[in-house]
Amino acid sequence: MEEIKIKNMVCPRCIMAVENIVKGMNLAVQEVRLGKLVLKNELTPAQAKNLETSLKTIGFEILKSKEAITIEEIKRFLNALVQEGTVPAGFNLTEVIQARQLEDYSKLSNLFSSMEGQTIERYLIQLKIDKVKEWLFYGEYQLSEMAWKLGYSSVQHLSSQFKKVTGMTPSAFKKIL
Repeated sequence: MEEIKIKNMVCPRCIMAVENIVKGMNLAVQEVRLGKLVLKNELTPAQAKNLETSLKTIGFEILKSKEAITIEEIKRFLNALVQEGTVPAGFNLTEVIQARQLEDYSKLSNLFSSMEGQTIERYLIQLKIDKVKEWLFYGEYQLSEMAWKLGYSSVQHLSSQFKKVTGMTPSAFKKIL
């Protein structure tokens, strides 16, 4: 059995894309989940190279270092939280990440910043703003519902952060849609 960690797998379509690649390579798959591929057998060097090349063509990358795997786990967790719209009120990023990863937050934060070029906080804010844009585009929720689903303390806080990131208010963004 071989477990392979994969960077940038963030949605069910990503799982299907990886499944299609390994199916095309005739590899015996045990499981494909977000960020992980488990094969029933060890890969030969040629198969490993072929898999790595195939994954890169669709925007994925095989993770090899412990640090890269840790960062990807943090990103996957935050992405799932925002995509599901389940960021709880009073969400404390520091406490949650530290508890999930069982490591000191400042160490994780420095690692994340060095590898991603932005802080964990900025990454989470960008995910939230992208989600708000999506909801505005589809007209799914009122701004107050969006604020609640994404753990903002108020609509004003969401609007302020939205404007800081995009340069416009949510209502101005909606008008240009």
